[in-house]
Amino acid sequence: MAKLYDGRTTIFSPEGRLYQVEYAMQAIENAGTCLGVLAQDGIVLAAEKRNTNKLLDEVAHSEKIYRLNETTACSVAGITSDANVLTNYLREAAQRYVLTYQEPMPVEQLVCSLCDLKQLYTQRGGKRPFGVSLLYMGWDKHYGFQLYQSDPSGNYGGWKATCIGNNHSAAVSMLKQDYKEECDLNEALALAVKVMSKTLDATKMAPDRVEISTLTREKEKDKVKIRVLSEAEVKHLIGEYEKQQEKEKKEKEKERERKEREKKAAQAKK
Repeated sequence: MAKLYDGRTTIFSPEGRLYQVEYAMQAIENAGTCLGVLAQDGIVLAAEKRNTNKLLDEVAHSEKIYRLNETTACSVAGITSDANVLTNYLREAAQRYVLTYQEPMPVEQLVCSLCDLKQLYTQRGGKRPFGVSLLYMGWDKHYGFQLYQSDPSGNYGGWKATCIGNNHSAAVSMLKQDYKEECDLNEALALAVKVMSKTLDATKMAPDRVEISTLTREKEKDKVKIRVLSEAEVKHLIGEYEKQQEKEKKEKEKERERKEREKKAAQAKK
């Protein structure tokens, strides 16, 4: 039945579905994992890097995280060529706003402008939806630190913590359990590393497989700072997580042994 209605983006199926939009969503689910965590003093974006070729020039290449303006950055999951078009659109929109109003564009207004474009591509014939979802992190004077997610249909929403891409369902479940609203940036970084290590399709998380970026604000200078962590810093975070995991494992082992001793003692008394 789907084949009768998936030829064009403008045709609804009898069930009220737009199959081309759903296919675009499927392309994102097969992409690398991206997650965002909102903290009290900043925001963390973490993304899986699929292309880890040693010949790749890392200085001139960022596969997953893009800086949009002085106060906003985004991470993408999906078709990279589509993401390049959309990030260029966002940068141009942000610069036009600065040129007109002499101040940075509010984060939600920037997100909404792109979502209007993405929705347009689901309504006009001869076009296809963009096969990419984006996570946006930013700060403005209206709402402070903000984390948004948008999908190919043009929908967007604000989040405290979320994930897109491969294994996003498992990642969101972990975030629901472990996320705390009062967490600081260091705790958000630790949570991001923990979730990424559990959801990556690898036995062990390597520093070259993950790209992490933070957004903070220097109140004294009234300036927003966006920084991509170096490979050494990512390696240190992974090491701290592995030490914590080893510590928890030993504590569980001791607890198990204690319960076994208590059980044997109770049986001996009988």
